[in-house]
Amino acid sequence: MSIAENIRNLKNELETINVKLVAVSKTKPVEDIQQAYNEGQRVFGENMVQELVEKYEQLPKDIEWHLIGHLQTNKVKYIAPFISLIESVDSMKLLQEINKHALKNNRVIDVLLQVYIADEETKYGLGFDEVIELLRSDEFKELTNVRVRGLMGIATNTDNEKQIKEEFYELETFFEGIKQSYFRKDDYFNELSMGMSSDYKIAIEQGSTMVRLGSTIFGGRVIKHWKNN
Repeated sequence: MSIAENIRNLKNELETINVKLVAVSKTKPVEDIQQAYNEGQRVFGENMVQELVEKYEQLPKDIEWHLIGHLQTNKVKYIAPFISLIESVDSMKLLQEINKHALKNNRVIDVLLQVYIADEETKYGLGFDEVIELLRSDEFKELTNVRVRGLMGIATNTDNEKQIKEEFYELETFFEGIKQSYFRKDDYFNELSMGMSSDYKIAIEQGSTMVRLGSTIFGGRVIKHWKNN
């Protein structure tokens, strides 16, 4: 099926259950992104800062760009003027850097805290205890130009659906606890980003409000040598 058909089918599937579609466009050419845009898709996710900035400059300005990959503190300044959501905040140091550059750009930047839920060494993210420690800290209370909208997690890359389900369930339970404890009066804390092409249906069953889909929309990965992140 074409990119347009894939977008239409996913929108029909997701809009009825109020789940946001993030089209993961990393490594994809601007022509493919434009096809998805022409079909009404407005939210796109990128992993690398250099690639994201280049695509931002070439594509329509009403696109809502999400940074979904690991973000180095020295790269924040390049995306701070326009980024809609940074889904991959995994340290207080990064949160402070985002706040600094948000202030310079006279804006409040929305973020998700990335929580480590996978049974793998390679994934980034905060532990459950580290999220609580961060939210309780005096440093967090001083951040006036970032807004924590919710949590993000990546499940283990496995065929074991029971394990994936349990990891998503744990994160959703944790999300609800964090909301009650720290954001009870804040309507904006309402996003739980879980699920990729291989496991998004399980994620939705476990309470995901936002799924990040690449190959389901664009097909297999196209290798393009972008400059280093």
